[in-house]
Amino acid sequence: MRRFMIAGTRSGCGKTTITCAILAALKKRGLRTVSFKSGPDYIDPMFHRKMIGSGAYNLDSFFCDRDTLLFILDEYGAGSDIAVMEGAMGFFDGGEGSAHTLSGLTASPAVIVIDCKGMSESIGAVMNGFLSYRKSNISGFIFNRLPESLVPQVQEECRRLGTEYFGRFPQTSITFESRHLGLVTADETADIQDKLCRLGELAEEHLLLDRLLDTEAPELPSYTPPVIERAAVSPVIAAAEDRAFCFQYPENISLLEKLGCTVKKFSPMTDSRIPEADGLILCGGYPELYAEQLSLNVSMRESIKAAVLSGLPTIAECGGFMYLHDELTDKEGRIFPMAGVIRGRAFPTERLRRFGYITMTAAEDNILCKKGGRIRAHEFHYWDSENCGDCFTAEKRDGRSWECCHAAASLYAGFPHIYLYSSISAAESFVRSCCERKEAGK
Repeated sequence: MRRFMIAGTRSGCGKTTITCAILAALKKRGLRTVSFKSGPDYIDPMFHRKMIGSGAYNLDSFFCDRDTLLFILDEYGAGSDIAVMEGAMGFFDGGEGSAHTLSGLTASPAVIVIDCKGMSESIGAVMNGFLSYRKSNISGFIFNRLPESLVPQVQEECRRLGTEYFGRFPQTSITFESRHLGLVTADETADIQDKLCRLGELAEEHLLLDRLLDTEAPELPSYTPPVIERAAVSPVIAAAEDRAFCFQYPENISLLEKLGCTVKKFSPMTDSRIPEADGLILCGGYPELYAEQLSLNVSMRESIKAAVLSGLPTIAECGGFMYLHDELTDKEGRIFPMAGVIRGRAFPTERLRRFGYITMTAAEDNILCKKGGRIRAHEFHYWDSENCGDCFTAEKRDGRSWECCHAAASLYAGFPHIYLYSSISAAESFVRSCCERKEAGK
């Protein structure tokens, strides 16, 4: 499988813009391209999908072991001409969830983006530091916002260090807006196709794409695929999907389908009630931006409340968890009634709350696992709750811990996002509950 990773020296160095530019150029060349984002990112893959018109997935080396990572890469990359990965944060940042770790586990060459604005000779120091800091698969560099006058100097430095010069990317007026959880989503970005098309033109003009495509990647390492056993019956899962609920890993949906589920998408914003189903997923997103519309859809709120309280197996993460509250406060301080399953109010804060990777341990048996069961997850949210729950204990790698989540025989609801391939047993447990609901005829 031909593949390479676009990584960066830090967050904000331009790697997402350059990745989208490369994807646009490859699409225009007619190459069958698949993309992956390292880490628990929802928004950047949306831009990838918008660009290539097909699959964009996550590869997370905190969530998944080596074999599962290679299975996902092989599963979604098979049949493509090229797989392009985008790293998260700086190349070495994130511990076992870093782009560096992912590059090593998947034997994928990495190209590092350096933001050169305000630098000259220091560019060489940065290159030397990244090449010598730790054993890695760095094959070369792309120089963002590098003045054309400095190209000969940088090319000479690449020769001296024995690494590849893959081109420069000019300062551009093409920008993507940001909000509190990252970029504004692709569907909300004005003139998105025009911007992506122009980025593709810049990539063809300024990057050495042929050399990038010729980057040598070894054969994909051998691996043992995870065991996925299809359920005896085929439950229907109703999964929220609209502008308010858009943070869903496609791999989660795919795994549920492999387990025998039929997934029906619906909109809590515009539909009047949930579809007939044996299970429910309320994923994350931006319910705080659409609180008024969600609140005014009284029939949907009542439909979801009745379903969850009747024991419909339910997973509600982050934004979906906020929606289940009695009330939600938006960023203007307005208070809106929500589904009324979780007592209390979700409200905004001025900074990120409980940010990063966590490992959760269950205090009691629940829909995902037995007491003492451990699930890896991720939190990233500016809103908080008067009633976060105490059915799991979350622990960060630095030892900090806190109680979180509401969980019962038919419910998981909390701020942490779960990547189901990190705990296939949790996915199987959820599906078993859905099968039991179907067989009971409720």
